[in-house]
Amino acid sequence: MIQKAGLSFVLTASLVSAAEAQTKLVEKVTRQGDELVIPYSKYKLANGLTLIVHEDHSDPVVHVDVTYHVGSAREEVGKSGFAHFFEHMMFQGSDNVADEEHFKIVSESGGTLNGTTNRDRTNYFETVPSNQLETAMWLEADRMGFLLDAVTQPKFEVQRETVKNERGQNYDNRPYGLVYEMTSKNLYPYGHPYSWTTIGYLEDLNRVDVNDLKNFFLRWYGPNNATLTVGGDVKPEEVVKLAEKYFGSIPAGPAVQDMKPMVPKLTQDRYVSYEDNVRFPMLRMTFPAPEAGHKDEPALDVLAEVMGQGKNSIFYKNFVKPGKAMNASTYNSTSELAGEFGITVMAYPDTKLSETEELVRKSLAEFETRGINDEDLTRYKASAESNLINSLSSVSGKVSQLASYETFRNNPNYIQEELKRIQSVTKEDVMRVYNQYIKGNNSVILSVVPKGKTDLLAKADNYTISKEGFTPAADEYSGLKYTKAVDTFDRSKRPAAGANPFINVPNYYTNKLKNGLKVIGAKSDEVPTVTLQLTIQGGHRLSANDPGKAGISALTADMMNEDTKNYTSEQLSNELDKLGSSIRISSGTEETNIYVQSLKKNLDKTLALLQERLFNPKFNQEDFDRLKKQQLEGIANQATQPTAIANKVYNKLLYGENNIMAIPTSGTTQTVENITLQDVQNFYEKNYSPSVSSLVVVGDISEKEIMNKLAFLKNWKKKDVKIPADIKAPSIEKTRIYFVDKPDAAQSEIRIGYLSMPYDATGEFYKAGLMNYALGGAFNSRINLNLREDKGYTYGARSYFGGSKFAGPFTASAGVRADASAESVTEFMKELTNFKTEGISEEEVKFMKSSIGQSDARKYETPYQKAGFLGRIIDYNLNKDFVKKQTDILNNITKKDIDALAAKNLPVENMHIVVVGDKKTVLPKLEAMPYEVIELDTDGNPIGSSSVK
Repeated sequence: MIQKAGLSFVLTASLVSAAEAQTKLVEKVTRQGDELVIPYSKYKLANGLTLIVHEDHSDPVVHVDVTYHVGSAREEVGKSGFAHFFEHMMFQGSDNVADEEHFKIVSESGGTLNGTTNRDRTNYFETVPSNQLETAMWLEADRMGFLLDAVTQPKFEVQRETVKNERGQNYDNRPYGLVYEMTSKNLYPYGHPYSWTTIGYLEDLNRVDVNDLKNFFLRWYGPNNATLTVGGDVKPEEVVKLAEKYFGSIPAGPAVQDMKPMVPKLTQDRYVSYEDNVRFPMLRMTFPAPEAGHKDEPALDVLAEVMGQGKNSIFYKNFVKPGKAMNASTYNSTSELAGEFGITVMAYPDTKLSETEELVRKSLAEFETRGINDEDLTRYKASAESNLINSLSSVSGKVSQLASYETFRNNPNYIQEELKRIQSVTKEDVMRVYNQYIKGNNSVILSVVPKGKTDLLAKADNYTISKEGFTPAADEYSGLKYTKAVDTFDRSKRPAAGANPFINVPNYYTNKLKNGLKVIGAKSDEVPTVTLQLTIQGGHRLSANDPGKAGISALTADMMNEDTKNYTSEQLSNELDKLGSSIRISSGTEETNIYVQSLKKNLDKTLALLQERLFNPKFNQEDFDRLKKQQLEGIANQATQPTAIANKVYNKLLYGENNIMAIPTSGTTQTVENITLQDVQNFYEKNYSPSVSSLVVVGDISEKEIMNKLAFLKNWKKKDVKIPADIKAPSIEKTRIYFVDKPDAAQSEIRIGYLSMPYDATGEFYKAGLMNYALGGAFNSRINLNLREDKGYTYGARSYFGGSKFAGPFTASAGVRADASAESVTEFMKELTNFKTEGISEEEVKFMKSSIGQSDARKYETPYQKAGFLGRIIDYNLNKDFVKKQTDILNNITKKDIDALAAKNLPVENMHIVVVGDKKTVLPKLEAMPYEVIELDTDGNPIGSSSVK
């Protein structure tokens, strides 16, 4: 054994008996002192599966991740989208797990799960209470070794529709949704593995059959091309035994060779463009750059930050600050085979992108003159270190890092190397990579302009994709055979769960300053950070006092992020970046939040900057004019987005014309036009008060330490702030459909509901949430299984109760295929009606109790989660035993109770149905339904109605 700097190598020690396949301990990494390390043990099974185990008993949870080293880069031309499509199929059952059971089993176990696909890898993961470890590993092994017989043509067709819906929702129907696809196919040569996106093309998805998909699995989904990473409340020896039992007998797949970097070379600037249903013209310049792990990657990251990230960047100074663009940024994005250095500018309406490009090139020239200084490096290195540390605040974050480092670097302990690479970047390195990859180099220059406004293009298109030089890849798929594992145990039996883990609700302290500020906090020393969340009650609701200036809360919060009396916003941002800290101020419906993140070692300096930001805003006219313009443009832009239209119209119907909640938090064009700088100053002076504020503190610090450091808050002057009372919402006479036309929308947005009740942690609101879980609150809920899994109408459908201190809505919602809009409304109403009249099944009651009851293990893991939990306690003045009361309610609620809640809280005869979609496709079918249909404009005003059916 060799041990050095926390790393032990054991290259030959077998961990199982000679009768079993050898599992080798490859290395064991432990933490030495305060170094940034994720301790782990790494093993290799005989079939080639890599196993990594991270032991962490701080919370009774375990995270299981299986990463397959295959993404869209392994696909063939004409068969794009396979890797992502297969991610969907991996949730559709296997030999020993029934259809739709994977989600149900994990949810019932109190866990959460998902899968993701990118260019280079696909991963599947579950976070479950630690007593469910064996179940999670059984599930993952079953789909690795026993999937294909369960992949049927009907399942294939449903998931094909689901993937199409996902593409519609996230690409075709989203403003600028095709930017990445357009960039990729024009940056990389035809046939390059990165020349298409992971979602794939619709024509490819339509072309393939189930056997193509099965072959893709057989080629790439073997254990020898996978890393199993398990972290949390586990013992490594236990995990090894379970890995041997469930994964060890799965035969290795075909050998997989790593792909070599393939960075494109451009012989000229490639101008390309498309028209979109957008308000703001966008220019994106993309330069070829080296792949992830390349020695120049960190220097390019610094270059991107100095050029176009944050308020000290050149692009912010030249574009955003003087009001020439909504936003402007640069980034360095890297993947396994190549990287991309991008520049993106979102210009104001009617801006000619040729002028935008000219200013981009002037900004690049300015960078050459300016160069890199010591503060640039200090900022970048501090922020990068802080980001790395914060990524380790959850067991899932640690496991994800280990899995990624093993997959792409063959070294789970690469975090040490990552830090060295970051800290070793010099000013000379940054200028060298600028000269090598950006200066004088060609790029893809993409213009996205509003429909009908091709006069705004940067330049006419000058590039056509050519197949010249393309050679189809060698056949990877002939002769593949499906061989199942042979076992000495019965895989069909679901493993029994261990005893439920003991769950500690965070121990917390409370305090109150003389000025009325309430403080609540909890010590958590897993990572050396401190998180603060200051909540000031009121927010958008305060505009009820002056609805003619709605949007002022949001504008005031934005102004609080700008200049102070002693710092410009750039100087303050610079100081925060050098500390690796952040202070963010934002306004919501009912409060303004100030969120502070700091490494413990830099907390004093961070709090001094918080004091400056909170108490000394400058309220500069120049900043006000710029932010007001941005807010007005944002409001105008909402009319281009179906989701924003649906939410706006739905809220107007729910709350009525005279309720401030019928107006978006950003306000309207008219109300924001009315706001002056003096209004903002008055709003701050009148409503930012400790008497309506609470502070949550979570982190590596005791109550005594933090209260001493918060002494400056004692000087905060108390004001008499009155939160406006709620206004009774209009009653709903009968259920009607309200339709808003969004011409040519690929999807329709649906909202169904009514104004229900306020939040109550142990009252009817909590019980109604239990009732809704089986209806629309879980992946395996009736609504989602119907519309997504059975019908393929949507990427996801749900329902929920949304109360706060004020009455909130019950809402059922989805984005659905345009041609299935009326059918989706029918299915929604059918599920709501059936649940109301027939109630819940005993099996659903059992599922709900098991799922919610065990999920507490995941509730308090990260500082962010703890802060949210404590924030609820202090906001709603909850007793310390409220969690126990919730548990008692959950354990004792019956089918009869839930049926009564459904009958009372699902008034299907008195709900609003809002549909936003393409009129020519959607409206005729809606008019054939048994509801009155009323057409509205995008502001929710009537423009006609049909007769009652």
